Amino acid sequence: MIKIPLAKEGFIFILPLLIITLLMLLFSFYWVALIFGLGFVFVTSFFRDPERSIPNEPNVIVSPADGKVTEIITETEPINGESCTRITIFLSVFNVHINRVPIAGTIEEIRYNPGKFLAAFNPKASIYNEQNIILINNGKTHVLVKQIAGLIARRIVCWPKKGDHYKSGQRYGLIRFGSRVDILLPKNTKLSVACGDHVSGGSSIIGYLNPS
Repeated sequence: MIKIPLAKEGFIFILPLLIITLLMLLFSFYWVALIFGLGFVFVTSFFRDPERSIPNEPNVIVSPADGKVTEIITETEPINGESCTRITIFLSVFNVHINRVPIAGTIEEIRYNPGKFLAAFNPKASIYNEQNIILINNGKTHVLVKQIAGLIARRIVCWPKKGDHYKSGQRYGLIRFGSRVDILLPKNTKLSVACGDHVSGGSSIIGYLNPS
């Protein structure tokens, strides 16, 4: 028997679609069953939550999300006001949408900002869109991660509370139906990705923190 790991937040969508599909088949409404069946397959795929092999190298930073690296720029970190390197990862509706903590550490700050729903690939989305920010402190430095809602995504889920300790690559939330994740790193970080690269949350290495 094949077991498909799914995020529990998906069952509120998956089960109704499955029930409606089966009912439509029972009453011989085959075209309607096909439409809802395709919806069931899509939503089940969207909420898949595969296990990942987490790298354990010293000072490693793993990707917080699945998707495509679309931008790497220097900007000001919104909480501490320090200059940092921002890596933007765009998630299509076909990517896994579970988000993972990029480094081990304590959740020092959590900020939710309501906002607009611009397309996630729009550069202004990082500023104006609905977003949730977590700041992770590993005792030496900190890394900030933004979950950013997109044009279709209308629900950001973030599980940790301030003061919680998370392991590198551990699941911490998700964004429903297409989105974007920004990770803001110290300027002296050694990057391992470039624009256009495809990354996997928790398993792809995007850089290494300066050990000093």
